Amino acid sequence: MAKEIGIDLGTTNVVIHLKGRGVVLNEPSVIAVDRYTQEIVAVGRDAYDLIGRTGNAYEIVYPLERGVIADYERTEALLVMFFQRIYRPSFFSKPNVLVSRPSVISEVEERALIEAVERAGAGRVFMDIEPKVAGIGAGISHDSPEGHMVIDIGGGTTDIAIISKGSVVVSETLPLAGRDMDEAVCDYFRKQRKLLLGERSAEQLKIQIASAIEVPESEVVTATVKGRNLLTGLPMSINATSNDLYNAILPIIDKIACNAKMLIEEVDPELAGDIMERGIILTGGGALIRSLDDYLSNELEVSVIASDQPMQCVAIGTGVMLDTIGTNKLMRRNPSPIQRLKQTIQSSFRRIVK
Repeated sequence: MAKEIGIDLGTTNVVIHLKGRGVVLNEPSVIAVDRYTQEIVAVGRDAYDLIGRTGNAYEIVYPLERGVIADYERTEALLVMFFQRIYRPSFFSKPNVLVSRPSVISEVEERALIEAVERAGAGRVFMDIEPKVAGIGAGISHDSPEGHMVIDIGGGTTDIAIISKGSVVVSETLPLAGRDMDEAVCDYFRKQRKLLLGERSAEQLKIQIASAIEVPESEVVTATVKGRNLLTGLPMSINATSNDLYNAILPIIDKIACNAKMLIEEVDPELAGDIMERGIILTGGGALIRSLDDYLSNELEVSVIASDQPMQCVAIGTGVMLDTIGTNKLMRRNPSPIQRLKQTIQSSFRRIVK
């Protein structure tokens, strides 16, 4: 019997669920490449640890951008290496794979995702919308008739969806998420404190002290951050505060709140009432930002609940779907060998006729 795998293929992290074992892999979706030979020298956590420390020897590559494939060959290589860590598929035993995707995606982008997963060693490939899968991973029943709203803030995109009866009623994919917050933190300290921060330092600072609500001086959280003085070019360290981070990320979380509000305004009053009663579920790495649930709750005038395991909700959701729905009822996205043979014959016949 083929193994069943669920994948959250994110811009900044890949999380894999293996049926019967739970989440078995959670690694950065990054690759380090030798600049001269173009050979892959590290993937995942090993590659992430090289960020800012490679000089000109290695190029750091994120093969996924905004939730879709930016570098097909390296995405495939990343998946092959991750698959090999958890399971070694063979020609005769390829796993069934359920992959999450952004709410808004083109047919070409979806096809690229499917083919990359298939070439990495998958057998049957299934796909479903990320915020729906995240909601299921956070506890929503896949066949619940009530309306539910999910805001999934990942590394490259924020997916917002309203779900009812196992289907997405309305959804939106925003090109604003965790990495944009990191860039905003870098911009803030460059302009306000004349400090040049690296990508990794900005991310760690965000994780450590970022807040979505400005707090009184007595409640401010501080952290020491190191970078380079833009005026002297020399190493420099300063004390950053949670209010610094609030000012840096506010424009981004404000846009997320505005788009969530517009989505609520699109649905029928009954669904809006369900959301008011049950609240909004917050998932993804962005859910870890201090007080973001309170900020969104204040802006949307609806209770917002951060999930317990926000970064694993999508992967957990794929596992729940594989367990409760089963691959027989999921929509297959890649053709079976018989379908592929038919397509080849039809294509050959059309060429002969021409």
